[in-house]
Amino acid sequence: MIIVPVKDGENIERALKKFKRKFEKTGVVKELRARQQYDKPSVKKRLKMEHAIYVQQLRTNEE
Repeated sequence: MIIVPVKDGENIERALKKFKRKFEKTGVVKELRARQQYDKPSVKKRLKMEHAIYVQQLRTNEE
């Protein structure tokens, strides 16, 4: 359960933004989308490897 403390006089839009941010960090929507279809383990492994290569290239480009 997500709890968002709201201070007295705090704008409701700001509280909604906090809630949305916390909800995205939980990863519920991402997990639901992933569960909608089955991915073979080999496909998951390949995507994970491609992501690792991508991140490594980004880090080398920063330096």
